[in-house]
Amino acid sequence: MTTVTIDLVSDIACPWCAIGYARLEQALKTLPELKVELTWRAFELNPDKNAPKEAILPALSRKYGKSEAEMHQAQAHLMELAAGLGLNFSHMQQRFTCNTFDAHRLVKWADTFAKATPMKMALFTAYFGEAADVSDHQILLNCAVAAGLDAAKAEEILATDAFAQQVREDLAHYQHAGISSVPAFIINNQYLISGAQEPQQLATALRQIAAEAN
Repeated sequence: MTTVTIDLVSDIACPWCAIGYARLEQALKTLPELKVELTWRAFELNPDKNAPKEAILPALSRKYGKSEAEMHQAQAHLMELAAGLGLNFSHMQQRFTCNTFDAHRLVKWADTFAKATPMKMALFTAYFGEAADVSDHQILLNCAVAAGLDAAKAEEILATDAFAQQVREDLAHYQHAGISSVPAFIINNQYLISGAQEPQQLATALRQIAAEAN
């Protein structure tokens, strides 16, 4: 069995990151010959912790220079894609912009218990499925519990600066590497797959990379 490492650079506030991971899962089902070691890497779409929270449709409309109606349609398309992948995006149009730094800290902490993926999925569900504010510490504690982690310990992490350095290192490293959009899949620390590719394309790429590694 060939081992492949994947560093998945993503943000909790990025719907394509959730879709990209779900498509990766589908791809891996067709690759039983591969053993994948996945590491979630931090990226911030809204790095300003002090920025006012804004309703998502006007925020996206301004960011991409499109009308709110166009953004509404684009989000509706994402909701359909997500539903087909078993993701809950039911309230993504009602969410607000928010900073995800503390959420990334909890993902790093969860990784010490091999629970980074359940933590990340709980955060995606909270943000896109419930339009919850994933910068709010109570919401983050709820997500930690949903991921099977201890709420009291999660509260201790949030009350300190724990894992902040690891998050900052990710942010700096991938910015320096020229990653400006997510998701970004870095395979074997060598190959970059950008965006939420279809499962078949991902599977083909991973198969080729594994063959070269051998």
